[in-house]
Amino acid sequence: MYIPITPMLAEARRLGYTVGAFNAHNLEMVPAMIRAARDLGSPIIIQTSPGTARYVGMKNLVAVCRAMAEDEIVDVALHLDHATDLTDIRDAIAAGYSSVMFDGSQLPFTENVAKSRRVVAFAHEHGVSVEAEIGTIGGTEEGIRNREGKYTQPEEAQQFLAEVDCDALAVSIGTNHGQFKSKTKIDLDLLGRINDAVDVPLVVHGGTGVDEADYPELTAKGIRKFNVGTELLVGWTRKAQETFGATKVNSSLRNNIVPCNDVVGEIVAHKIALFMGRRPE
Repeated sequence: MYIPITPMLAEARRLGYTVGAFNAHNLEMVPAMIRAARDLGSPIIIQTSPGTARYVGMKNLVAVCRAMAEDEIVDVALHLDHATDLTDIRDAIAAGYSSVMFDGSQLPFTENVAKSRRVVAFAHEHGVSVEAEIGTIGGTEEGIRNREGKYTQPEEAQQFLAEVDCDALAVSIGTNHGQFKSKTKIDLDLLGRINDAVDVPLVVHGGTGVDEADYPELTAKGIRKFNVGTELLVGWTRKAQETFGATKVNSSLRNNIVPCNDVVGEIVAHKIALFMGRRPE
């Protein structure tokens, strides 16, 4: 089914697993991602930045995700990631996105609360779920740039959620956007304290740099949505450099692109298996 993230995360919470949220950087990646989830019996969240959504076309992304969710035995959500412009959120909801993130993490606390409340009211009126963020994630991704992250404080998260009825909360515990050459040292103790202080599904951003050995503890301490983006982009691009450099200019494009999509599907399948409880090899 094509659904918001709210019922997905509720099931993950009840059964004790994490839902993978995977950033699509082009339309070609999407079918491979969804089929990987289908084969593992897992729900999947397809994410796009506002820039990718505008590039591909919001209605095009909705059409593919909705059609595959209806044709296959798999639950799919389409999520607008790191939206800071309320117009992008309005347009995504109008196009049929089932979930949005309002990222007010770089705003003063009061402004983040005020704007998040308005996004939640608008989105919920249209049956769309909302992710918000407290604390800031370091690194760079699709126009989101922070030299250093600001860790989420449990008391601040608690105060935020007393005012904002969001469906998921992104927290900063040491991860960084765009990190793929090294592993992140995350603060699992802080995550545990945040989880004890709030009663909402928690979200990891900058997931590519997280050591897979930490996944079980992240799940145990409340992470229900885990974002993976850079690893997919790097894998797709590396394979594209290989295939496009080795084929004739008049070769069908699918001969170059299908292997790239296969790499994405393999990464998604590997991550989902771990999120569902399989031990890393």
